[in-house]
Amino acid sequence: MELVYFLLLGIAAGILSGLFGIGGGIVMVPSLIALFGMDILDANATSLTAMLLPVGVLGVIAYYKAGLVNIKESLWIAIGLFAGSFVGGELAIHLSESLLAKFYAGFLVYIALSYFDVFTILKNKLSTTANTVSSAPAPQKHFCGWAFLMVGIGAGVFAGMFGKGGGIIIVPLLIGIFQYDSKKAVATSLAALQLPVGLPSVVIYAQNGHMHLLPAALIAAGMVAGAFIGSKAGISLPSKVFKKVFAVFLIVMAAYMLIGYMN
Repeated sequence: MELVYFLLLGIAAGILSGLFGIGGGIVMVPSLIALFGMDILDANATSLTAMLLPVGVLGVIAYYKAGLVNIKESLWIAIGLFAGSFVGGELAIHLSESLLAKFYAGFLVYIALSYFDVFTILKNKLSTTANTVSSAPAPQKHFCGWAFLMVGIGAGVFAGMFGKGGGIIIVPLLIGIFQYDSKKAVATSLAALQLPVGLPSVVIYAQNGHMHLLPAALIAAGMVAGAFIGSKAGISLPSKVFKKVFAVFLIVMAAYMLIGYMN
């Protein structure tokens, strides 16, 4: 029965991946720890292994048909992810599990607050106080490939440390700095994650005895279906309410991890 739960976890992670352009590890890692009793390094390794295959390819195709994928920029990001993943994996292996769990819990809370639009509300209040004049959107800036490469490297370090694909970093950066439309940011991030960008981290985790192939394979199988469902919903439906439900989940998982690693 536990094997079925791994498959269901993959479907859930795939839906989130398709909706928000994330790798799915943001839901996989806390769930593997809370529901399956894995330690944080085993959970990271299982999550990254599940994402080695192009599990979101059906979602990328759906976004591509809708004209939302920037292939060239997603390739630059993918190269950066591959390089950063090695650094992140090494850091995770050499940090204490307790410290890593605290970092991860803090990261989950930060993402949850951003999904509740806390930072946007604060920014709007500050800009109102500053009495901004123009309401017109800023002109589109043009960035070279190296800028997207640096995004990928930063996201890759986080992915290797915390067992995620890196999309949770990529999407906000594409929207906030590169002025991407939110759906285009999700689509481009998801496309970048289809290459085996987490391979360096997976090798490092495997060499240190943190590999679980069967759970990873079942999760990957579920993610294929889930990512397609999530991308279809992402194209046609608003996701504000769902994001807030997801934010509550992240806060609960962060609390669980902090309590579990109090010693």
